[in-house]
Amino acid sequence: MVPEAEVQDVLAELQRLRARVPLLSGTLAASTDGLVLAHDTPGVEAEGVAALTAAALGVAIRMADATGRGGFRELLVRGETGYIATYAAGSSAVLTLLAEDRINVGRLHLEGRRAGTRIGELVDTALERAAQPAPPARAPEQRPAQPGPLPHRT
Repeated sequence: MVPEAEVQDVLAELQRLRARVPLLSGTLAASTDGLVLAHDTPGVEAEGVAALTAAALGVAIRMADATGRGGFRELLVRGETGYIATYAAGSSAVLTLLAEDRINVGRLHLEGRRAGTRIGELVDTALERAAQPAPPARAPEQRPAQPGPLPHRT
């Protein structure tokens, strides 16, 4: 899992994204298997959205593969009252954005792609560090035996 320090960095990126794009109503970073890493989704159940994102991601990956379109980059769903956009975020995470219907979709993509790249770097770096073996424990230094008193002749 991602260490807490990096989770806070991801959350800060999500909050900055919402500040830059006022028509976003929610942002969520999740692992590709549907676990929430960080979210800023008032009024929305983040765990449910993360699980649905993982399911949609699975279909999108298969679709891209079956049609020869290469690896997954993004998925856009338009509902009657807004958009759900999902972007690749490194090798093991995704960014899902909830946006109002009035949003400029070009701006949504621009900001979503940039944020996905930054979040992917944070998550991938944290996971690489966590996967590295811990340095071997140092054996206690052995000090030379303290010499006792020198023998003297009498």
